[in-house]
Amino acid sequence: MPKDSIHPEWYPEAKVYCNGEVVMTVGSTKPELHVDVWSGNHPFYTGTQKIIDTEGRVERFLRKYGMTDSSSANS
Repeated sequence: MPKDSIHPEWYPEAKVYCNGEVVMTVGSTKPELHVDVWSGNHPFYTGTQKIIDTEGRVERFLRKYGMTDSSSANS
């Protein structure tokens, strides 16, 4: 048993909230946890992760350092 009066109170059924909904319960030193991202809506876990090059940064990098293939660029 932990010593009295030196440890924070432990909540074995602390509720985790995301967007106002309870998404899971965990053990914590706080009775409620409010999070923006959890495994149920994170792109890595949901498989909706997309890498988008909207500003052409990759192409600009390749041109800057001469890494483009000129034969495929003219095709």
